[in-house]
This record gives sequence, structure tokens and C-alpha cells, in this order.
Amino acid sequence: MATPATVTRFAPSPNGLLHLGHAYSAIVAHDRAMRDGGTFLLRIEDIDGARSRPELADDFRRDLEWLGLEWEDVPAQSTRLESYEKAAETLLNEGLLFPCTCTRSEIEAMDPRIGPDGFVYPGSCKGQLLDPAKPAALRLDMEKALDRAGEIIWEDELAGVMIADPREFGDVVMVRKDAPASYHLAATLDDAADGVTIVTRGGDLFHASHIHRILQQLLDLPVPTWLHHPILLDEGGKKLAKSRNSPSLTDRREAGEDGQLLAEQLRLQNFPAGISLEKA
Repeated sequence: MATPATVTRFAPSPNGLLHLGHAYSAIVAHDRAMRDGGTFLLRIEDIDGARSRPELADDFRRDLEWLGLEWEDVPAQSTRLESYEKAAETLLNEGLLFPCTCTRSEIEAMDPRIGPDGFVYPGSCKGQLLDPAKPAALRLDMEKALDRAGEIIWEDELAGVMIADPREFGDVVMVRKDAPASYHLAATLDDAADGVTIVTRGGDLFHASHIHRILQQLLDLPVPTWLHHPILLDEGGKKLAKSRNSPSLTDRREAGEDGQLLAEQLRLQNFPAGISLEKA
């Protein structure tokens, strides 16, 4: 049987300009695909309500071209809402989702434990029936999901084989009150639809892959390999972030900086140990 062609993706959200951390993530995904003569995709994750600024997608493309990367566009998330609705309906009909009307402040007031994403929902709405008149998120009943999925594994090219166990996240949101899908559900469905074979992203999302692997099992989706690369830090040792106004690629590009030279510097200084992007 022929080995599937390598397909990777870079999937930024248009709620702010790209910075060096995004550049590095895009380069890792691009070069990992190019090593195998594969395909590098650009997907715009634009379902974050009022925070999404559609005009930024073209800035992202100009930035990637400036870095010397080649890619193929795939449909943005805003065109895929029906697929998210169908998946949520499937999980709901199977008794794996339940409505939750709790606000973040209400959950915090319950003195919950802390997980990888912050406060872990304590399950106070379990057993509640869906009321169309009340805004509610839909949460995955994690214990039921794990019982249904059984023991499953996933593989990261750096960390090796992992047993999927997302219990530390608790009953995670699959459909938000203010959006048609959570990151977990949308990204998992999109990667399957786009034929992604290696999910490349920052190590800060490593634990989220336990959730995504469970969803693949529950929804009978293909299973990729993962490559979680180190994240870039600023001079203070903090993750580069749009919210902290990290210098943008657009500003660097418009100031006349050499984007391809910058890309080469990122490749030389920060590439994940143990992974070679040179063609075999």
C-alpha cells in the first residue's frame, strides 16, 4: 500500500497580525511537508465572532509570501459551519454532550481545580436538558466519551506514542454560547476534511491533542501524526502573543526587512531537536 502524501497546515485566526511565533509555526509546517514532497495548507480559523477581522487573511498571505513559503488555500472555517453542526448533533444524539449555562465567573466561584486551560468545569449542569430559550454551551461528558472510545493512542514525532487521556481537561466545551464550535471540535473536523496527515503546532497545545484524538475516535475520523514544536519566547521568557503586542510580521515586512533571511534565521536557531527537514 502506498504511503499517503504528507499534508500539513498553518491555521491562524484573523484576530490580530501575525508575529514571529506564527512565522516559526508556519515554517515548521511548511518545511515538514516540503521534506517529503508534500503539501502545505493555509486555513483561516475565522469563527471567533466579533474578534475576527476578515481583512487580515490577505495580510497573512502577504506575510507567508514574504517569508518565502508556498502553500495551498483551503476553505476558511466560516464556510464549514454545517459540518460542525452535524458533528455536534451526532455527539448530542449519542448522549455524549450536555448543555451548560454556567458563566466563567460562576465556574470560578465554585473553587474548581486547575487544568491545562485554567479552571476545570466541575460538572454542575450534568443531567440538565437542552432548553432552546436559554443560551447554553454544549460540553463533552468526558467519562462517557472515554468509556465509549476505549484505550486509544496517538503519536507525536518528538514525544513518541501517547495514550489518549484528556481527563485533566474535564468536560470540555464542544459548542460555545457565542460561536458555532469550540477550537477542539472545529480544528479536529477541519484537519480531517483537509486530509492533514501531520498536525504541526506549538507545544502549548500538546495536551489538547488528547481531546482531539478522542473526538477522532468518537466521530470515526482519520488519525494523523502530530508534531508539537517548541514555542518562541520573548526577552522576558514569555510566549509571544498578539495580546502583548509582540512585533508583527506586517510591521517587519513594511519596514523593508528581508523575510527570507528572517525565515532562515528561525530555521537555524529554533528548530525542534530530533527532527530533520532535509529530504531523505
